[in-house]
Parts: sequence; C-alpha cells; structure tokens
Amino acid sequence: MKVNPYALKRNITGYLFIAPQLFFFIVFLVYPIFEGIRLSLFKISYQETTFVGLDNYKALFSDPVFVKSTINTVIFVVAIVALTVIFAIFVSSAIFDKNAKYVSFIRGSYYIPVMVSMVVMSMIWSFLLNPANGLIPYVMRELEMPAVNFLGNKDLVLPVIIFVTFATNVGQAIILYIASMIGVPRELFEAAEIDGASRKDVIFKILIPLVKPTTLYIIIINIIAVLKIFVVIQLLTGGGPNNASTTLMYFLYNNAFKYNQLGIASAVGVIMFVIALFLAIPQLRSMLKKE
Repeated sequence: MKVNPYALKRNITGYLFIAPQLFFFIVFLVYPIFEGIRLSLFKISYQETTFVGLDNYKALFSDPVFVKSTINTVIFVVAIVALTVIFAIFVSSAIFDKNAKYVSFIRGSYYIPVMVSMVVMSMIWSFLLNPANGLIPYVMRELEMPAVNFLGNKDLVLPVIIFVTFATNVGQAIILYIASMIGVPRELFEAAEIDGASRKDVIFKILIPLVKPTTLYIIIINIIAVLKIFVVIQLLTGGGPNNASTTLMYFLYNNAFKYNQLGIASAVGVIMFVIALFLAIPQLRSMLKKE
C-alpha cells in the first residue's frame, strides 16, 4: 500500500503538537490512577509494604466512619447538584433577555465568589458562623433569638456546608446557562409569542430542552467538584461534630496524612473514582447520544 508522504507528515506534525499535553496527561492523571489501584492492594508502613489483596476494601466497608462519610458525600452530591441546576436555571431564565448591562451586573455579582479562593470564602463563612464571636450568632443574640451553633449541631452542619458550597460555586453555572440561553435563536421566541405562549411555556418548552447539553455538563463538573470537597470541611468543621460532616475526600486525607494508612487511603480514592464514573457515565452517554 502506497503511503502519502504529505498525509504522513501532517499526521506526525499533529502528534508532535499534542505530545506535550499527552505526556502530562499520562504522567499526572493516567499513571496516578493505576498507581492508586496498585497501592490499594497493599498495607503500607514506614518499614515495609505488604500485599493484602482486598483486605483494605473489606476494612473500609466494616468501618462506620467510612460508611458515614459515604452517605454524607452522596447527600452532598445530590443536594448541591440539584440546588445548583435549579437555581441557575431560575436566575438565568429570568434575566437572559433583559438589558445587557443588567445581565452583565448579575453575572458579575454571582461570579465574584467563584473567583475568590475557597480558602478565603471558608474563612469568611467561619467568621460569620462562629458561635462565640460570629456575626450571624451575634445578630441573633441582639434580636433575642435562640442561640444556634450552626457548625456544632450535627443536624444543622450538613445543610450549612451544602449552602456554603452551593453559594460559592453557583455563579459558574449561571454564567454557562446565560451564555447558552443567549445563543437560542430569537425566531423561536417570536414564534412562541405569536402563538400566545406564556413565559412559563417558553422556559419549560423551549429554553430548558435547548440548554440540555449545558445542563449535563454542569451536572458532570459539579459531581466531580463535590466529590473532591475538602477545604470547606477542613476549615469550618474538621469533619465534626462526631463525623457528621466527614466526606470521602476528608476521610481519605485523614488516613493518608494523619494515620499513615496509605493503602486504606488509596482504596478510598479508587472507590471515589468508581463513584464518579458511575454518576458521570450516564450523563456523558446522554450528551453524546444522537437525537
């Protein structure tokens, strides 16, 4: 078979351009995944590394803290993703066709927390919620309302962490939805207006179906982001009270860097990887499926 020199040269040039990115992808993403799977099969200490097979996984599923952190993580994922999608669609559909300056102001206002470091945002919320000298408890005391320890109450800490994370990250979803809605052809809205469609009909029958790819993308990136939630837990609650706010990522951190259980931590990482795949693959299939 005759080889076209021009086509061969063009292919080699293309591979050379993607080679640096491919190298870093393999070194910093693919290799750590396989190394994590390998380490999860070993018991690792300072002195020796012993192959234990699936014992690390058996130990995890019999650990009540791991079970609690898994339940907390699932609650975080479902609640934050649902809140983000619903609220972002509500705000975006309400303003996308308004005055450009007004839309820009709203987008900027919601996006400011996204640009600020999560460490800074967590410290701000810590100042607001601190039961001893926080602003919110102080205002409640001045109004003679019952004192509430938002970060020390096991029934309230999860909703508080969910709200803080949601409020910090929802701006990105709003930006994406507004951009997607602005791109919807104007002819569709004009035709709907001629047919007498209400604002509600336009939103639910035109906007939401047409921005479905954006919705799926937002769901996927938020699933991945929430699975990795760590900073807000570390700075606000430290996993407490009584592991009520411990997540899989925080549980992994404790085992890897506090208890030196690298095999256990690697097993947690593998489980998180499987959970992320399980949650994201249906969304990816729906995104790639031909209508």
